[in-house]
Amino acid sequence: MADFIPYGRQSISDADIAAVLDVLKSDFLTQGPVVPAFEERVAAMCGASHAVAVNSATSALHIACLALGVGKGDRVWTSPLTFVASSNAALYCGADVDFVDVDPDTWNMCPARLAEMLDKAAGEGTLPKVVIPVHLTGQSCDMAAIHAAASKHGVRIIEDASHAIGGSFAGKPVGACEYSDITVFSFHPVKIVTTGEGGMAVTNSDALAEAMRLDRSHGITRDPALLEEGDPPGWYYEQQRLGFNYRMTDINAALGLSQMDRLAQFIERRREIARVYEEGFAAIGVTTPTQHRDAGSAWHLYVIRVPADRHRAVFDHLRASGIGVNLHYMPVYLQPYYRRLGFSPGHCPEAESYYDEAISLPIFPAITPEQQQRVIDEVAKAVSA
Repeated sequence: MADFIPYGRQSISDADIAAVLDVLKSDFLTQGPVVPAFEERVAAMCGASHAVAVNSATSALHIACLALGVGKGDRVWTSPLTFVASSNAALYCGADVDFVDVDPDTWNMCPARLAEMLDKAAGEGTLPKVVIPVHLTGQSCDMAAIHAAASKHGVRIIEDASHAIGGSFAGKPVGACEYSDITVFSFHPVKIVTTGEGGMAVTNSDALAEAMRLDRSHGITRDPALLEEGDPPGWYYEQQRLGFNYRMTDINAALGLSQMDRLAQFIERRREIARVYEEGFAAIGVTTPTQHRDAGSAWHLYVIRVPADRHRAVFDHLRASGIGVNLHYMPVYLQPYYRRLGFSPGHCPEAESYYDEAISLPIFPAITPEQQQRVIDEVAKAVSA
């Protein structure tokens, strides 16, 4: 069999390795100067006022929900086509969750469906406190339309941009938070920028940033401006909230800070790979991704859709051919845990149609032209078999 081609792979340079070694040789492995430097770099790239680094995007989603006051009895809505963390974060807070079906073209949260559900919920007194649109594959949702629908009812917004660092919407970077309260990024190894494991929440709100910084570190602060005790001794600190140990280390941050030097290069390479796929599949019976006119995708994933009756056969053929395809994602509510919460098939028909047809193909900077052509050829062979 030919060499195995994974669907994603991190890109680690000598500069990345040197940056991590510098931290290992320094006085600080965690809670040193590199985490703030990484936060400042990401915030500046996004055009946001604050960035709060944590140990995973799941942690970032959790503290984002907490900062917005999500708690027992509240409701949070998100997309069914996402990793389970998007909705799990709300459950951690004691909230109830629901799912807004996706647009059949972009596969992101459908603004029209959201508006319809919000209007209905307003009449029933069951509005969500927070909506979490998810930028699937790296393409921003239609955030202007989602914001218009949510703000009509006073609903707050967290953008789950785990796939989308380096992407844009309406000419501004994803993370600018023009249409949301908080945006969350992931730095898992298969993501565009990696810290090994890690995440970040960006916001333009001083108060939300302060709350998230407290919650990532046990709810503890030493900041004299925040302390409730007047004229405290030098050793003094306060726990002001029931927070968590969600801190990012300087080791992780050093890798992320170094990787940010190549973010533009990563995005351009991913866009080039996507263009080659688009051209290669033009005459093949598969559906390629549709791009919203206002969105500039970061192309974390490249997803095709094949006829439902050929879906498993195509997937199995590609895997057997040494191509590490994947499926992002099964609608969250079809997971056994969520079924036990009362969800059942048919809840989001467009998402289920996507699940019956979607396959994530290899896309990462180091994929060679020969490997990519092999992927195209094997897809064509599998679809026509």
